Amino acid sequence: MDEAAAADDRGDRGRARRADVPGAPPGQRERPVDELAAALKERVYATFTGLAIVLVQHANVEHVSATRATLTLLVGIVAITAAGFVADVVAHLAVHAAFPDRDELGRMLRISGSAIASAGVPLILLALAAFGVFELEGALRAASIVYLVTLGLIGYVAVRRTHAPWWKQLLGLGALVALGLAVVVLQQLAHGH
Repeated sequence: MDEAAAADDRGDRGRARRADVPGAPPGQRERPVDELAAALKERVYATFTGLAIVLVQHANVEHVSATRATLTLLVGIVAITAAGFVADVVAHLAVHAAFPDRDELGRMLRISGSAIASAGVPLILLALAAFGVFELEGALRAASIVYLVTLGLIGYVAVRRTHAPWWKQLLGLGALVALGLAVVVLQQLAHGH
C-alpha cells in the first residue's frame, strides 16, 4: 500500500497540504487546508445561526430582557458548536467504523470550537446591554450588523482568492449575497417573522 493510501486509511486525507495560520504560536502556525476549510464552514454556520437568533430577538425586543438575549445567543452558539462536534464524531464512526483517535478528536474539537468565535463581538454587545451600557434594541441592531459584515467579508475574501476576472468575482459575490439573503429569509420564516 502506498503512503497516500495509508494516510487516507488513517483519516489523514488533505493533511499534506498545509496553510499558515496568522497569529498562531510558532509551533502551531500550519494547519491542514481541509481543517481550515472545515473550521471556516463551522464559523459560517454559527454566524448564520447567531444572525437568526439576533434578528428574531430584535423583532421581539419589547418582550426580551438584555440578560435573556445574551444567554439565548450564548446557548444557541454553544448548541451549534456541540452539534458540529457530534456530527463529526458520528460521521467518523459511520465512515471509518471506529472511534476517532486522540489526534482526530482534537482536530474535531478545534474545528467545531471555531464556531464559538463567531459570537465574540455580538455577545460583548449584548452583555454591555445587560449591564445597562447600551439599550437592548441598539445592541441587537449592532450585533446583526456585525454578523452581516462578517458574512460579507468572508464571501468577499473567498471570491477574491479565486483570482478570476473582476466581472466573474462580482457575479460570484452577487450570487453569494443572494444565497445568504435567502438563508436569512428562510430562517426568519422558520421563526414566524
